[in-house]
Amino acid sequence: MRGPHNIWRLIRTGATLERTGAMGVVLETMDAPAPLRLVARILAWPFQWLGDKGDPLMPPVTRALTALGPAYIKFGQILSTRPDVVGDEMAVQLRVLQDKLPPFSIDEAKATIELELGRGCDDVFETLSESVAAASLAQVHKATLKETGEEVAVKVLRPGIEKAFRKDIDAFYLAAWFVEHLSPASRRLKPLDVIEHFEGVVMGELDLRLESSAASEFAANTVDDAGFALPHVKWGLSGRRVMTMGWVEGENAADIEAIEAAGHDRNELGERVLQFFLMHALRDGYFHGDMHQGNMKIGADGDIIVYDFGIMGRLDEYTRRVYAEILFGFIRKDYRRVAEVHFEAGYVPGDRDIDEFARALRAVGEPIFGMDASHISMGRLLSYLFEVTERFGMETRTELILLQRTMVVVEGVSRTLNPNINIWEIAQPVVEDYIRKNIGPQALARDLAKTARLLSRFGPRLPQMAERALIAASIPPEPEQKKRGTTRLILVVAVVSAAIGAFAASVF
Repeated sequence: MRGPHNIWRLIRTGATLERTGAMGVVLETMDAPAPLRLVARILAWPFQWLGDKGDPLMPPVTRALTALGPAYIKFGQILSTRPDVVGDEMAVQLRVLQDKLPPFSIDEAKATIELELGRGCDDVFETLSESVAAASLAQVHKATLKETGEEVAVKVLRPGIEKAFRKDIDAFYLAAWFVEHLSPASRRLKPLDVIEHFEGVVMGELDLRLESSAASEFAANTVDDAGFALPHVKWGLSGRRVMTMGWVEGENAADIEAIEAAGHDRNELGERVLQFFLMHALRDGYFHGDMHQGNMKIGADGDIIVYDFGIMGRLDEYTRRVYAEILFGFIRKDYRRVAEVHFEAGYVPGDRDIDEFARALRAVGEPIFGMDASHISMGRLLSYLFEVTERFGMETRTELILLQRTMVVVEGVSRTLNPNINIWEIAQPVVEDYIRKNIGPQALARDLAKTARLLSRFGPRLPQMAERALIAASIPPEPEQKKRGTTRLILVVAVVSAAIGAFAASVF
């Protein structure tokens, strides 16, 4: 599926961009150099007849992405939250990709529901509306439960979406292969690993049982977060291709006029969106990975209500600490500490000059922090940081891809609500609170206690471990084996000693 035949898909991609008029718009938006624009247009022009025409009523870029399929639509959704990157007009055009795509028929939706639940729609729902929101992978129907009269949202996957997405993913793999082999310098970015990570995220989104589970875990983590809410999942009416949850009332986060008319404070909402994201990423290590306006509403009481939990991000505790220290270092303009964190985490090879790296980081941070508050951007910082880390041999961290992407999306949402928001000023209290609780003497004490509990589990096995180590050390070895055996014995004795101490501490 990832063979040369996917070249055809890549050719059709370029042809579709040219035929719909999107090629020129994209190159202009990217501010591409004139020679590059000329070469791209010359290469694409002869093949444009092979491209999809798309819907002529749509703007060029939206028309091209919609015609190309779900993976490209996902990309457009991300760009729609970045008016500072693509411009206000383009951002507005791309927002239709979030929940206003052409729906499939209600008959197809009913057939999927009945097949998945094993019950007739009329036996479950008193009413089932036409599609109220259609996105790249699924669409949503408003329904009323026959048994209780409760209003619910029923999410149904698009027919054949798995096969359609697989075609795009396969073409992306081929493109990544070409990039790695034609540009050796790009290998540090691990293009194939990036696509593999993206594939895993999206394929998880195509199983709504996993989304239901994600919603349940996210709800448990955020139950005490005042001003933040999400709908409850109806497990008995959910499956692999169907998900039922409580109905959400509120203003769409992209409808600024409606938000203002409802009397909500846009500036405060913009701040809360950013702070909630950072809180969930740092405090819980589990965050909503697709927080664009199409997945967010503002409730009548001012609550930020999120839904669509197909893409969720997870960070282990160590990565959270590294991430927090990097952000905290930039906030305090402590570039030396930011450099040290990169080296300590292994993000930058240890043979590089840390002082030189710190100086390069200062060159990244100082121009940004010297800007007006409305122009201080995490997205811009990431872009500049990428250039610096490339020079110092930093490889792509696949575990941070979703975090970085979502941070850019959330920043775009926050700026839509509050164009003058100072991203770093709003982030500072959240990051400082995490640093205070998780990096310092108290955190060290907790870590030691966890280590002691872990080592104490080896208590019953300590005699056997010591005996095996002593027997292995007593056998006359070859010189090289002797060296390895001695090292192994030292390690075993150290572990056994630590385990004995931990076990004693836990008992006494």
